[in-house]
Order: sequence, then C-alpha cells, then structure tokens
Amino acid sequence: MITMGARQSVGLFVTPLDAATGLGIVSISFALAIGQFVWGLAQPIFGAIADKKGPYHVLVFGTFLLAGGTALTSLVQSEWALVATMGILSAVGAGAGSFPILIGATSGRLPAEKRAFAGGFINAGGSLGQFIFLPLLQAIISGFGWVAAMLTMAATALLSIPLAAVLCGQSAAPLAAANQSAGGLAAQVRQALRNPSYLCLHAGFFTCGFHVAFLVTHLPGEVSLCGHSASVSATSLALIGLFNIAGSLAAGALGNRYRMKYILAVMYASRVAMIALYLLAPKTPLTFYIFAAGLGFTWLATVPPTAGLIGKLFGTRYMATLLGLAILTHQIGGFLGAWLGGIAVAHDGNYQWMWYADMLLAGVAALVNLPIREAEVSVEPVTAHR
Repeated sequence: MITMGARQSVGLFVTPLDAATGLGIVSISFALAIGQFVWGLAQPIFGAIADKKGPYHVLVFGTFLLAGGTALTSLVQSEWALVATMGILSAVGAGAGSFPILIGATSGRLPAEKRAFAGGFINAGGSLGQFIFLPLLQAIISGFGWVAAMLTMAATALLSIPLAAVLCGQSAAPLAAANQSAGGLAAQVRQALRNPSYLCLHAGFFTCGFHVAFLVTHLPGEVSLCGHSASVSATSLALIGLFNIAGSLAAGALGNRYRMKYILAVMYASRVAMIALYLLAPKTPLTFYIFAAGLGFTWLATVPPTAGLIGKLFGTRYMATLLGLAILTHQIGGFLGAWLGGIAVAHDGNYQWMWYADMLLAGVAALVNLPIREAEVSVEPVTAHR
C-alpha cells in the first residue's frame, strides 16, 4: 500500500513541478520515464538478493531510498537533479518494496491453491495505497503546496519499516517446492528465458507497462486539456486504485478456477474496448470517472495471474527474481508510455496518437497470451537453499 501508493501518485506533481522549475513537460516526462524503467530494473536485482538472503534488509534499504529520493525531489531545479531523485533514488527504493519481493516472501509459505489469491490480495494493497494517497496528496498540494505534499509522502514511506519487520519475522517455514530448477538461480533464469510461454508473458506485460505508465503520468494532463480541475484527475486516479482492489481480488480468486492465460487475454482485450468508448464519449468529469473505474478493474490486476503462471511453470523458489524480470519488461513499456506521452502533447498539443498506440498494443497483448502453455514444466527437483 505504501510503496505503490507513493509510486502511483507521481502524476499529480507534473504540473506543479513544471510551474515551480520551468523544466517543461518533456523534461519532466523523461525523468518520470527513467523512474519507470529504473523501478523495473531494480526488481529482478533486489528479487535475486531476497531469494538468496531474505527480504527484510531489501525492504528496509528500499524504504530509506524511497523516502530520501522523494524528500530530495522537493529541492530540484534541473532535469538531471529530477532524474537523480525521482527517476533513480525513489524509483530504486520503490522497486525494492514492490510485488516480486512481497509475493516472493509469501508464495513459498503458502500451498499452491492459495498463491493466486494471495498475489491478488498483495496487489490490492498497492491499489488501496493509490486510492488513499491520491486525494490526500492533492488536498495537500492545493492547501499547502507540492513541496509539503512531497515531504509528507517521504515521511509516510518510513512506515514500511515496522511492517517489513512483521512480515519477515513470521515464524511460518517455507514450504518445500516441487518443481525447481537444478543448478540454482542462474540455471533457473536461463531455463525461463528459453521458455516460449515465459516470453509470451513478458510480451503482454510490456503492453501493460506502457498503458499504466502513460495513464498514471499523463491522465492529469488529459483532464486539464479537457478543461477540468486537478481534483477531477486526482479523483479519477483514486478511482483507478479503488476499482483495482476489486479487480486484483477477483483476478486472484478466478486464477484458482480458470486458466490464467485466458484471464490475462480478456483483461488486455477489455482495455481496447474501454479506450475506444472513452475516445467516442463526451469529455465530462463523469466520463473520466467511468473510464477510470473501468480501467481500474484491470489496472494492475494482471500481476496475480502473471505471478501464478510463473509459479506453475517454474515453482516458487526464485519467484521474486522471475517475476522481477517480467516487471522489468513491464517497465520498459512504462518508460516508453511515460516519455512518449510527453513528446506527443508537446508536439501535437494532445494525446490522440498515444491512445491509438495503446489500443493497438493492448490488442496484441490479448493475442500473445493465448499460446502460453499453462502447465507445469517437468524439471528435476532441487533442495531449496535458504
């Protein structure tokens, strides 16, 4: 809730940062795009450390980076300072406390039939953070300025430390994993990268990252272009988080009953339809709220079935690393979504061609998930190293 709430609130600061620093939308979008990529890059790295050494120190280290980078952002006056603070420090910190580490910390302690729902529950926490943080931060920005909001977010991030102690101090022993790769982490990664189903997951996740980063960064700008106040954008982003709570829990529950590749395909296909309807609709506040609610249901609900498929294919021993690699691909798409959105509005004055690109990629993502072989891969068992 805390780490994702902080990450998903950055779009609120684009306009205030531009007004305070004069950096311009393209420069700010580039810094946030770097943050999208670095957030993804950090996850397989910290996932591998957590798989080897345990998650507690990873989570604490990440919390300090997230809080420090966020606080230092309030002092920036140049593009490269913004890249260093929000694009690198806070992004690395948020990556160290993201889904792969948290899902990896719990998956090995749960039987297979509970993992999909647990992943959805953890994912719902991220959406709850978005729902809580966005209206509060917007109220602070309106009442006290963006610097006060940024410092509040930095201080709140430190609350992750006692939560990490509770999570990692639980006494439940990890369950023995049945289908693990012999040879350790490197052998498992090599095996995964040769698996067509795993690569199809990456391809679909690339689109998800493009979509999510474009909207979280530029939906406030789209709302402003349509003549509405910042409160409409904050409410819309909060609604995305609220409805993704339901979507994440539903995806986790459905993953216990239906093939996860079909759940992913339906989610991606629904985004094509929702964007098309949005483009045809009048751009009233109600349209934005309905659009946000619809998108929110699938927003990051792709994470539980993706994690569940990885667990089916390769077991849970190196879940944090393998899911982290998938999220790295997600964030390469995120880099392009955040950066190209800024270029689009600077060049054309609107986001029209970005919406079309988003629809095309979502359609491809729906199709690319269908060939996934949703069955356990036969590999030799190995004793888990702890």
